[in-house]
Amino acid sequence: MHSSRVYLFLTAALILSSLAARAQSAPEARFWLTTADRSAVLAPQAAPLHFAESANQLPAIQVNDMEQYQSIEGFGFALTGGSAQLLMRMTPERRNELLKELFAPQGDGIHVSYLRVSIGSSDMNDHVYSYDDMPPGEADPNLKKFSLDPDRADVIPVLKEILTINPNIAILGSPWSAPAWMKTNDEVKGGHLKSEYDDAYAQYFVKYIEGMKAEGITINAITVQNEPLNPKNTPSMAMFAAEEDAFIGKHLGPAFREAGIKTEIQVYDHNPDVPSYPLSILGDPEAGKYVTGTAFHLYGGDSGEFTKVHEAYPNRNIYMTEQSITQDPGAETLDIAEPVSRVLIGSTRNWSRNVLLWNLAADPRFGPHTNNGGCTMCAGAITLDGDRAVFNVAYYALAHFSKFVSPGSVHIGSGELEQLPTAAFLTPEGKVVLVAANTGNFATGFDIVYHGKSVSTTLPPESVGTYVW
Repeated sequence: MHSSRVYLFLTAALILSSLAARAQSAPEARFWLTTADRSAVLAPQAAPLHFAESANQLPAIQVNDMEQYQSIEGFGFALTGGSAQLLMRMTPERRNELLKELFAPQGDGIHVSYLRVSIGSSDMNDHVYSYDDMPPGEADPNLKKFSLDPDRADVIPVLKEILTINPNIAILGSPWSAPAWMKTNDEVKGGHLKSEYDDAYAQYFVKYIEGMKAEGITINAITVQNEPLNPKNTPSMAMFAAEEDAFIGKHLGPAFREAGIKTEIQVYDHNPDVPSYPLSILGDPEAGKYVTGTAFHLYGGDSGEFTKVHEAYPNRNIYMTEQSITQDPGAETLDIAEPVSRVLIGSTRNWSRNVLLWNLAADPRFGPHTNNGGCTMCAGAITLDGDRAVFNVAYYALAHFSKFVSPGSVHIGSGELEQLPTAAFLTPEGKVVLVAANTGNFATGFDIVYHGKSVSTTLPPESVGTYVW
């Protein structure tokens, strides 16, 4: 992610220099479509769209590549332990074929460029573990028992295979809980971090990042606690804003500095309905100096709160690190327009540098997951049943962005119409990408206007289109 910013600066002049030349020509747009009735699913439309001087008097979407906002670090999914387990159950040939379709940065796949992994287990694992589990009543404050062995069967091998396909993929690590012996209730579910183990837990992060690095896996960023205001998952841990603030400022930040770790720290990692949580940490000079930005989910609240946090601290980034997009796997329709509008368009229009969906893969029974607090209805973007893969709504929703908007792209200005939200991007290659979602139950015709030229197009009801020129 450091490199993506450098890359952006190096390519900005080249991108801008190409705009004048592009303005003199009439571009040709290609169009990919997904419809609610599944008649088109991420389908390239055969006929290109030709921009011309004359408009057709339809409602217009203006695209302005001189109006530039945040750079984009990537689009992707959570590679949960359960997802990795299912992938490792596939035959090696079929798994490699699927991973290339997902992660290859070139070719006909969907070019996923960002992953979230759990530090220890999440609720989408078949059992709970940390990297330093101890018998009841025992502790290991010097972390002598720390080991990444629980990830060696599934998570680490899958990550290594993905990195051979895309060595530049960004990886975010998030813990669902500290080891139980560090917690006030000595349990994997709920409880808080004991203050006496603040330094030990900071070193736990250091050991994790260094251990993964030794495996050839760079953890680009971490969040301190997944959903710190939700103690109901198994595993989970509550961490109030004052606790996270003190942990970062007095323990985690200094530990990273002393170990020479460049992994970025993102705060909060929960819903935007409590913006006071990240704002209080960003406003603390002691903790705030270690923080890259704020991570949000979208299970409660609205992405408009992202902009309020950005406006309060414009020198800190916004990230969208988790949202589940699901529907009944047996549904005849593909309910894609609303989640694309709310999650992907809403996040990127409100300063998010990424969008990560929950989660990559689950089996036909929505597993694996933990008991007594695991998500029993979390469908994956892909349903995996042995070597058989079924692509679900989250896969197509993300693909309308990830396939076309590469890391280093810039969010640019685009207008919106009623029931027709949009997001537009300028890629490092100088391409313009416009994603539009028709959330209405009727077809909508409109003009796309760019550099004074326009082209007419129509989106079927409750459908999503990606336009590239």
